[in-house]
Amino acid sequence: MDTSKLMFKDGLLDGHRILVTGGGTGLGKEMTEGFLKLGAHVYICGRRGNVVEETAAELMEKHGGTITPKVCDIRVADAIDDMVSEIWADGGALTGLVNNAAGNFISRTEDLSIRGFDAIANIVFRGTFYMTHNIGKRWIDEKKTGSVISILTTWVWNGSPFTVPSAMSKAGINVMTQSLASEWGRYGLRFNAIAPGAFPTKGAWERLSPGTSADGSGGMTDAIPMGRVGEMHELSNLATFLMGPGAEYINGQTIAIDGATYNATGGNFYQLSKLGDEQWDAIRAMIKGSNEKDKAARSV
Repeated sequence: MDTSKLMFKDGLLDGHRILVTGGGTGLGKEMTEGFLKLGAHVYICGRRGNVVEETAAELMEKHGGTITPKVCDIRVADAIDDMVSEIWADGGALTGLVNNAAGNFISRTEDLSIRGFDAIANIVFRGTFYMTHNIGKRWIDEKKTGSVISILTTWVWNGSPFTVPSAMSKAGINVMTQSLASEWGRYGLRFNAIAPGAFPTKGAWERLSPGTSADGSGGMTDAIPMGRVGEMHELSNLATFLMGPGAEYINGQTIAIDGATYNATGGNFYQLSKLGDEQWDAIRAMIKGSNEKDKAARSV
């Protein structure tokens, strides 16, 4: 991320304590860097300890400040409770949470297994709720204010063929965002969401657009009215705006950042309807290969 393009004054997030789930890679890493550069103490969690530790070391060497890595499987409510208790003991209440951890892959729904469905739903739907519920209750009990940002997609408004588990799960989190903003706003708690368009990252692209370039080339930008993919500092700036001081009256909102792709095309995977059996077989093979690499990395 080009941090020279961050649009906020230095020290804006001094004193803030923010947890970013899935903060070791992809969009989570980019937001973590933005928060860190503006003075926040950032906690990042993920299932792969080596990944979150390497990210923390890399970004602190680059910018200074403090990132505390945590190993946590957010699919397990007790693991979340243990991790959040450690964070509270390490300096008090968080001021913010970014629900970024997710999983996704493209598949014809008739080819989807129950295990495949659960792999997505357990992270995105259940894990996000477990995390939000645990931290939210602590804020309420301690009479603390707090801000939650959940990373969604524009599919929450119109669905998406070939990513049904993700579309269902993220739509549920969109409704959670609206519901908790209404219910817990009286406690000084805020719940907003960001719906990014094409911000290519290695992990996502291997499962959502296997065999294509993650730099936005290969014709992908033809469907984007602005003719380009998103730049990481743009996402980080939006997350900082929602998390930082000065936007406290924004609550219950989901904001798209997609170069107007949703407005122009719906922003989903309908175009994959044209693919045949052989093409889907090839896609499954590429996604399987990516998954096996990730499993090998987790075992290191």
